[in-house]
Amino acid sequence: MTRSSQDAILQRFRQELVGDNLFHEGDSIGTDDETLLRFLRARKFDLVQSKKMFADCQHWRKTVEGIGIDQLYREIDPFDYPEREAIFDCWPMWFHKTDKKGRPINIQIFGKMDLAKLYKVCTPERHWETVLVNAECLPREVLPAAARAAGRSITNSLVIVDLKGFGYITISPSLFPSLTPRNRRLSQFWQVKALARSSFQISQDYYPETMGQLVIVNAPSSFTVIWNVIKPWLSKETVDKVDILGNDYKRVLLDLVDADSLPASLGGDCTCEGLGGCEMSGAGPWMVGRKGWGPRAQASQVEAETVVVTDGSPSVSSMSF
Repeated sequence: MTRSSQDAILQRFRQELVGDNLFHEGDSIGTDDETLLRFLRARKFDLVQSKKMFADCQHWRKTVEGIGIDQLYREIDPFDYPEREAIFDCWPMWFHKTDKKGRPINIQIFGKMDLAKLYKVCTPERHWETVLVNAECLPREVLPAAARAAGRSITNSLVIVDLKGFGYITISPSLFPSLTPRNRRLSQFWQVKALARSSFQISQDYYPETMGQLVIVNAPSSFTVIWNVIKPWLSKETVDKVDILGNDYKRVLLDLVDADSLPASLGGDCTCEGLGGCEMSGAGPWMVGRKGWGPRAQASQVEAETVVVTDGSPSVSSMSF
C-alpha cells in the first residue's frame, strides 16, 4: 500500500470516528495521527476492523475497573504508589531509559515472580490496577517524552524479559494444604498464566503497535514448552517481533542499547546510583520535570510548603532544596 493510500485511509478513519462520536479533541487515548495509525496498522488498514478496535478500546477505557482508565490513573501514579516496592520485589516491571533508536526500554524480570508472597501484602485486584496504569503510562507519558528527547516521532518500545531463575518453586503447605508435596512444586509460569495472558491481551487490544521489539534473555531449554503455550495468545505480527536468547545475550543487547543505558544486571554499565537502583528509579526522559501525584510527591510538597518563619523570614534549616 502506498503512502498516499495510507494517508487517505487515515483521513477517512478520523472523519468516521468523529462522525460516529467515537473521537473527540482532548481524548486521553490520543488525538494525533500516530495514535490512529497504530489502530490502522494493527488491522492492516481495514477501515471496518480498525473502527471496531477503536470503539472497543474507547469503551474499555471508560469502563475498566468500574471507573475508567482516566480515573484509575488519577488515583495511581505509575511511578509512585504505596505497594510499588512490594510489587517490584515479586514481579519487577519498569521503564528504564532509551535504546539506540530512542525507544523507551521496558524491563521485566520473570525470575523473581512470586505471587503467593505478593498477595500477602497486596491484593490481586490492586496488583492488576498497577499493571493497567503501567500499560497506560507508555502512550500517555513515556512515548511522548522519548519523542521529545529524540526530536522525532517515537511510537513503540523495546521490551526485555529476563528469565534468569525462572523455573520451579515450592508452594507453602499453609497456602494449599490439600496438595501433595510433589504437586506443591509448581512452575512459576503456571502460577501466573492467567495474569500473563490478560496482560498480553490488554496490550494487543487496547495499546496496539506499542511494542517494537521483544527480546527474551536467559531462556532455559524448557522455555520451548512455555512458548508453545504463549504463542497462540499473540498475533502473528507480535510473534515476528520476538527474539529468544539463552545466556549469551550481552552482545545482542549492547547492539540495541548503549552500555550506560543498560542495567548492569543485564550486561550494561548503568546502576542508577543515588536513585534507588535501576528498578526503582524510573530513569528516563519522562522523569524530566515530571510532577507526580503519589505519596512521595505529596510528602515532598508538604515538606516544601512547611516553612518555619523566624523574624518574618523562612528559616534556612526548614527550606527544601
